[in-house]
Amino acid sequence: MGLSKEIKRYQRNFKAEQQAIRLYQYLAAAEPHPDLAAVYQKLIVTEEKHAGFWANKLREIGARVPAVKPDWRTRSYGWLAAKMGPAFVMPSIASLEKNAASEYRGQTDAESANMPADERSHARIFQMLTKTSQGLSGSDLAHFEGRHPATGGNELRAAVLGANDGLVSVFSLVMGVAGAGVNSRNILITGLSGLLAGALSMALGEWLSVQSSRELYQHQLEIEEQELRETPQEEQEELTLIYQAKGIDPLAARNLAERLISDRATALNTLAREELGIDPDQLGGSPWVAAVTSFLLFAVGAFIPVFPYLFFTGVSGIIASSICSGIGLFIIGAVITLITGKNPIVSGLRQVLFGLATAVVTFGIGRLVGVNLGG
Repeated sequence: MGLSKEIKRYQRNFKAEQQAIRLYQYLAAAEPHPDLAAVYQKLIVTEEKHAGFWANKLREIGARVPAVKPDWRTRSYGWLAAKMGPAFVMPSIASLEKNAASEYRGQTDAESANMPADERSHARIFQMLTKTSQGLSGSDLAHFEGRHPATGGNELRAAVLGANDGLVSVFSLVMGVAGAGVNSRNILITGLSGLLAGALSMALGEWLSVQSSRELYQHQLEIEEQELRETPQEEQEELTLIYQAKGIDPLAARNLAERLISDRATALNTLAREELGIDPDQLGGSPWVAAVTSFLLFAVGAFIPVFPYLFFTGVSGIIASSICSGIGLFIIGAVITLITGKNPIVSGLRQVLFGLATAVVTFGIGRLVGVNLGG
C-alpha cells in the first residue's frame, strides 16, 4: 500500500511538472518580446529538471512513467495567450503559480532537491511578469512622469475610510436610538459608547493585521536568507530573471545580479525588495502606530454625529447631528477625490446621499421598534 501511494505521488508530481512545461512553452511562443520569451525558456529548463527527477524516481521502483498531454486548462491558457497575448492570462497564471508553490510542502525528497524554493521563485517571477508582460503599465509610467499622486495614496485612503467608518456607523447608531424615542442623554451615552467600542475594535484589528504581516514578512526574509546562504547561484539566477522580466537586457541583468549577490547584506536587501516586495527596514510598519492611528481616525469620524448632543436635545439634536454628519460626509467624499481624481462636488454629494440614506433607514427601524416595544 505504501509503495502504491508513492507511485501515485511521483506520477502526480510528474504530470504537474509536464503541464507547467507545456504552459511555459505556450507562453514563450506567444510572447512577442524576445527578452521575456527568454525568461519563459529558462523557467522551462527548471521544470524539465523537476520532471526528470520524478521520472527517475518512478524508474527506480520499476513504475511506469506516464505519457502526459496538455489538460484543458493548459490548452485554454495557451489558446488565450496566442489570441490575446500573454498579458491577458498572466494574472490567472500568477495566481496558479502562487498556489503551486505550496504543493511540495512536506515532501522530503522534493525539499531536498530544492523544489519548493524553485516554485516560490517562479511565483514571484510571474507576479513581476504580470506587471511587465506588456512593457511599463500606466501606473509605472505615471510614477516616472509624475502625473498622478501615487505616493501616500494607500495611507490617505486608509485615513479617509477610517474616518468614514466611524462617522457612518455611529451616525446610524445615533439615528437608530433617536428613532426609538430614547432621551437625549441616553443617545449621547450610546453614541460615545459606540465611538469607544468601534475605535477599540478598529485599533485591535489594525494591530493584529500589521503584526501578522510583520511576522509573515520576517518568516519570508528568514527563508530568503537561508536560500541565499545555501544556494547563492540559484538566487542570482532568480534575480537575473526578475530583472529580465522588468525589461533589462539579459547580459546587463546578469551582471547586475552578480554584483548584488557578491555582498550578502546587499543581496538580502535587494532580494527582499525585488522578489518579495518587502522593505526589510520597515516590514510593513509599526503595529502600535497603526493601531493608534486607526483608533484616532475612527474616533474623529464617530465624534461628528455625537457632539451636537452635548448642546441640543430632542428634534434639535437630531437635526444638528444630521447637519454635522452631512458636512462631514461631504468633506470625506471630496477628500477621497485626491486619490480618484473625480469631481469633488459630485463625490461629496454622493457620500452625503448614501450616508443620509443609511441614517434614514436606521431611524425608521428604530422608530418601528420603539413603537412596538412601547405599545
